[in-house]
Amino acid sequence: MTYKRTDRLNDQIRMEIADILRTKVRDPRIGFVTITSVDVSPDLRQARIYVTLLKSDEAPSDKDLVGLKKASSFIRGELGRRVRLRNVPELSFHLDRAIEAGDRVLKMLDDLRDE
Repeated sequence: MTYKRTDRLNDQIRMEIADILRTKVRDPRIGFVTITSVDVSPDLRQARIYVTLLKSDEAPSDKDLVGLKKASSFIRGELGRRVRLRNVPELSFHLDRAIEAGDRVLKMLDDLRDE
């Protein structure tokens, strides 16, 4: 099975950003963040990073992404030192809503089973 370059780059960027967030970023607004996927554009200019945020008291919201957006230039610089690319893609962070949708479907299935 052959992989496109962007597929390999998606995995590499996901691993590197996760390591940068774990070891280098010290922003108190950034709590426990899981990088679920990365989608790099075919021209390698932009990267959409999908994250899930763990908050014990309430559901994550878009305001939780403020710390990640503020740290994106630092993360991009660190990524440029780790990954050899002519141009490091612009990073944009987005909440991954797939887990919430999955929980909603499971709840509906449980309700159907109970009836």
